[in-house]
Amino acid sequence: MILLDKPYVSDLLKDTIKKNNYKVAETEATKDIEKEMGDCLLNVSQSVKDYTNFPIIYSNTENSLNWINKNLSNTKLPKQIQYFKNKALFREMLKDLYPDFKFKKYALNALINLSPDEIEYPAIIKPAVGFFSMGIYVVENANEFSQAIDKLKIELEEINGLYPTEVMDNQEFLIEEIIPGDEYAVDAYYNKDGKAVILNIYEHIFSDGKDVADRLYFSSAAVFEKTYDKFINELDKIGQKTQVSNFPMHIEFRITPQGNVIPIESNPLRFAGWCMTDMAYYAWGINPYEYLFKQKSPNWKEILKDKKNKQYNVVIADIPRDIALSDIKTIDYSKFTKSFNHLLHIHKTDYKTYPVFAFAFSETEVNDKTEIDKFLYSDLKEFIVLN
Repeated sequence: MILLDKPYVSDLLKDTIKKNNYKVAETEATKDIEKEMGDCLLNVSQSVKDYTNFPIIYSNTENSLNWINKNLSNTKLPKQIQYFKNKALFREMLKDLYPDFKFKKYALNALINLSPDEIEYPAIIKPAVGFFSMGIYVVENANEFSQAIDKLKIELEEINGLYPTEVMDNQEFLIEEIIPGDEYAVDAYYNKDGKAVILNIYEHIFSDGKDVADRLYFSSAAVFEKTYDKFINELDKIGQKTQVSNFPMHIEFRITPQGNVIPIESNPLRFAGWCMTDMAYYAWGINPYEYLFKQKSPNWKEILKDKKNKQYNVVIADIPRDIALSDIKTIDYSKFTKSFNHLLHIHKTDYKTYPVFAFAFSETEVNDKTEIDKFLYSDLKEFIVLN
């Protein structure tokens, strides 16, 4: 069964549903695509029965988690979701696997009134339940902590009501130690036997040490070669600890300079947010949704053998925070698309409602960093036309 909701349902996902006659739970959010989904739509009672007969769910967004909490409360799924979605519970659940990792939980009021001298720097502040790098700040000293709290108050006001509390909850925060090293995002699922299957690996790059934005990711054969075995090992350990099965997820790791692999956070029942997971189709020729429901595992050795010199990039074109969405007249998509040497696909998004105007997938040569550096350090204002 599939749960669809805002902010974005990609054409690949919709086409996959219709092609395979996958069942979609009928919700308020599916009214806009009711005609497209046709016989694939099931009402609530039918959806619950379908899950009972075939207990696997994919959701394109965590906005759907409330539906699960309400309609599948008699199953183990809501509790499993909570432990993977809530960063504090996730840390507690896995602390015996990563005993040296330091973190502490704070209620929002306690965080705001916390003395900067009580923190061990450098550190990172993040919501226990969050999304899309919202509410995340890296702080290296007491002055930066105070500045971060001031910015956080403003940001919480700006994003209030944008996402449901299951996706973004501003009442509980973590302060964690900084994990040094390279950061990666992994789309994976645990099959019916609880075995981890990796569907894509992205390296997440940043403009500097303070950058926490979801601007640019890339994948390549080299990324797989240096990380695949490490991540499968960690995912299997997490799977043994949690005993999940038929469970899709998006999980982020860092690999330290010493080679240690530490999970940063996980996002249950979905792959990469919005439509980013579609990169697996455009880069590697695999349909991640079909692989999940058909319980298939990619033959990565075969897939990657002819891709040694290629790199596949994801540019998330976010709106700068100093631009009000209401002030945007239009986006110059023509200029944006012409900025890529080999654009594979672009997903245009509702920039009047959400602070991002596109997800763009491109192909470059492995050693050519010109394109990704251009987008990594740009404020993207050249593509935004204001009123």
